Amino acid sequence: MKVGIKDIAKAAGVSKSTVSNVLNGKSNVSAATKERIFELCQSYNYFPNASGRSLKTSQSKAILFNFSDFDRSFYLKIVEGINDYAESNGYDLIVCTSKSCEKYMRNSMTDGSIILDLRMTNDILARVACEGYPIVVLDRVLDNPYIKSIVVDNYEPMTALMRMLVDKGYKSYAFLGGPESTEDNQERYKAFVDVLAERQIPFSKQNYFSGDYREKSGYKAAKIIMLSSEKPDVLVCANDNMALGAMRVFREAGVRVPEDIAVTGFDDCELARPMGLTTVAIPNFERGYLAARHLIENIEGTTNAEALKIKAEVKIRKTVR
Repeated sequence: MKVGIKDIAKAAGVSKSTVSNVLNGKSNVSAATKERIFELCQSYNYFPNASGRSLKTSQSKAILFNFSDFDRSFYLKIVEGINDYAESNGYDLIVCTSKSCEKYMRNSMTDGSIILDLRMTNDILARVACEGYPIVVLDRVLDNPYIKSIVVDNYEPMTALMRMLVDKGYKSYAFLGGPESTEDNQERYKAFVDVLAERQIPFSKQNYFSGDYREKSGYKAAKIIMLSSEKPDVLVCANDNMALGAMRVFREAGVRVPEDIAVTGFDDCELARPMGLTTVAIPNFERGYLAARHLIENIEGTTNAEALKIKAEVKIRKTVR
């Protein structure tokens, strides 16, 4: 529930104009009333404008980055980009990896948050986000005036990757997806099936394997693929970590990549280049840098909640012949 000036006035036992005068720095209010109003605003996380924010009892000059785990190495580049912009603008960075970090999403601890974790639900974000506490999300698009979405354009580069594979003559395909609830996985899979339908290449749902974006789930999926007498020409993976896990199984079994089976990923993680993995490269340093820039601009008074899509590009390497 959004708190407004009327709620603060009622709780303080004063008029709305008195609250407005306090938040706008007027001197015609007693010190005791000012202190009471500041305490209530802090409690309710209510600071409706730049002048109000400057009147808080403390200013953290810190931002929070919340992500799901440490397993996916591309997070490091995002953190580097966030920290680069934050540090150059006088802000500290707090990194948190669990839902419990909601307790840090308040003005007394941080001035705003960058979110890349679906455990931070839309309901939580809607409850926290306000004019005095802006949020940037990197994993979904939300319609909220205090939440800016910066997301990867998954569909176009996956379409380009798939058309390249079809043009190379590959006929049979398997898809290793991430969590099906994520927008990233949904967009990547849609591009996959759309191109196959466009080129009239049949695809059976039995060749869809579910993973969780971790290398271990790619390893398990490849183990199942190895049990089949008819292996696909290509295993298209929704991220690099799962692709690398699958490649480990194929290598252990003496299955050659790409001679016997081609493998592709998505992300361009640190190991993708040395492993020769064909993938889609997301500019993650720039992604983090832009997230920090837009968040800090909103903290300091800019109002910009328009969704931004980041382009990614196909990197053809050794895992496709």
